[in-house]
Amino acid sequence: MTYESCEPEPLRHVEHVMGTVFSFDVREVAAADRPRVQAALDGAVVGLHRVDELFSTYRRDSQISQLGRGELTLAQCDPEVRDVLRMCEDAEHRSGGWFTARYAGARLDPTGLVKGWAVERAARMLVSSGAGSVCVNGGGDVQVHGGPWRVGIADPLRRGELAAVVEALGELAVATSGPAERGCHILDPHTGRPPAEGLASVTVIAAGLADADAWATAACAMGAERARPWLGRLPDAEAFVITADGSTWHTSGFARYAAGLCV
Repeated sequence: MTYESCEPEPLRHVEHVMGTVFSFDVREVAAADRPRVQAALDGAVVGLHRVDELFSTYRRDSQISQLGRGELTLAQCDPEVRDVLRMCEDAEHRSGGWFTARYAGARLDPTGLVKGWAVERAARMLVSSGAGSVCVNGGGDVQVHGGPWRVGIADPLRRGELAAVVEALGELAVATSGPAERGCHILDPHTGRPPAEGLASVTVIAAGLADADAWATAACAMGAERARPWLGRLPDAEAFVITADGSTWHTSGFARYAAGLCV
């Protein structure tokens, strides 16, 4: 005898945009809500391409590139550009200047926050449309609702292996920063050079991915000595860190999310 599941098939989609891969996994969608959720998924994908058009530092015609060159004023930019730059200013203030959209006072680059913001917004669009359980992954940074979901934290020193697994339930974000995938792209904002005492990776867990992304970036910019006490004081966030020599440490509340520590 065979049995068929009454659970509807999840909606899944993979999109290449913003120089990386975004994946959507949408579950617990009632049949009556499925057309509306599919429309929201389509809209979320369009929104990611719009974010790329506005914020890409690799496109000369993006508004962020034109703003950085002085060809546009902030008032002439899309409201989303103004919103994101205000969020960057707030993150800079809350991180004591270690997160910034301007490295060493020069190039305008909000990418340390904008991808997390875009993923967080996409996930909320899907939840608002009626999806009960949502996971959006943007280049390894993840925003979930519902669940439970299990999110792997890649080991930056052992390719293809996991350093830890986070069990996520409800609204939760997991962001990881470090040099493993793209080389040393996070700079000390005060010097414009790679941070002293660089870390292999910093993973931050928070309710929203915009914050988690910004805090992971800031901690990487700080380097090992400054990052540890600062991460320990962050409200409503936890962190898991891998140092350059392969040792690990985590904040006191991280253990309640850890389904497994693999290092």
